[in-house]
Amino acid sequence: MDFSLSPELRALRERTRDFIAEQVIPLENDERQSSHGPSEALRRELVGRAKAAALLTPHASREMGGLGLSHIAKAVVFEEAGYSWLGPTALNIHAPDEGNIHLMEEVATPAQKERWLRPQVTGQTRSCFAMTEPAPGAGADPSMLTTTAVRDGDDYLINGLKWFITGAEGADYVIVMARMEDGSATMFLADMDRPGIVLERSMDAMDACFTGGHGVLRFDNLRVPAADVLGEIGKGFRYAQVRLAPARLTHCMRWLGQARRAHDTALAYARKRHAFGQPLVQHEGVGFMLADNDMDLHTARLHIWHTAWLLDQGEKCNFESSRAKVVCSEAQWRVVDRSVQILGGQGVTGESPVMRIFTDMRAFRIYDGPSEVHRWSMARKLVHLAEKIEMEAHA
Repeated sequence: MDFSLSPELRALRERTRDFIAEQVIPLENDERQSSHGPSEALRRELVGRAKAAALLTPHASREMGGLGLSHIAKAVVFEEAGYSWLGPTALNIHAPDEGNIHLMEEVATPAQKERWLRPQVTGQTRSCFAMTEPAPGAGADPSMLTTTAVRDGDDYLINGLKWFITGAEGADYVIVMARMEDGSATMFLADMDRPGIVLERSMDAMDACFTGGHGVLRFDNLRVPAADVLGEIGKGFRYAQVRLAPARLTHCMRWLGQARRAHDTALAYARKRHAFGQPLVQHEGVGFMLADNDMDLHTARLHIWHTAWLLDQGEKCNFESSRAKVVCSEAQWRVVDRSVQILGGQGVTGESPVMRIFTDMRAFRIYDGPSEVHRWSMARKLVHLAEKIEMEAHA
């Protein structure tokens, strides 16, 4: 594996880094934000700046108007974008849109791409992905899906309740996962202004970095034409993996930028702040935390790049993406937690960006599957592999 960057990718990294520093970070204190994320007006301004810098939606295909980045290239650019909590919104690589764009490119028909995907790639529209449900419905276990889709002539009628739907408020379209009468799952596309879609409320959450926050959606006899089925009937769970395996990794990429920002802030503070006759950085306890930060950042980056390289080789990488999700979410969380400790009182106030990063990042260990579910899934696969090797040895 050769992880050296081409001159073109190094130039793109520097261009992205400069854009975030000069065009995005100055807007972090803009009043057009709430506990439910950046407003649509702020989003459009950020998108406009990224478009002018030729950095908008870099992960989309060139055919759709993106830069067609490889997974390794995404790892580089997404980390730089993630250095600001507004960066992913500016580049149009935030969740859930980034994962939805990838899924639509893989599965949607040409007509569906023109109707929903192309406007999204240009930053005109947003989307949401409706799979998670309150108990007893689907959460970490998607097989518990309770939302139903029943055939009615040339249409399907969808009924059910979804929650923690990121970006629901203000989204232009939704991808809905529903259970069919035979127990299989199917994905459906629908404009959010259609009769039968009700945004019951926006949920209060620790994070505030996602445009549209997290909503509770109810579907009351939502009528979806058969032409708006995404992919094939009954393959919803399979398509969920098409979307989730890369999406777990792009979460890791973006949050790595935030963790690096927290570390940089803590290091700068430790160099300038004095206590007991010397700079904080000269105290062994603080120095050790900074060293541990560097090791965790490096470990996370290696896991991201290794999994990205495998994806670029055409591997499915479900096991590797689970491993990267756990390693990165926990390593990056430790970096931010140590940074708060180093900053002391400054770390728990809005005087530095670290408090905001801390509250945003805590949910990362839960998003796209909590660490415990990924560990459980990995353990099952490890046992299966061991049994397979043992059987082959005795064959």
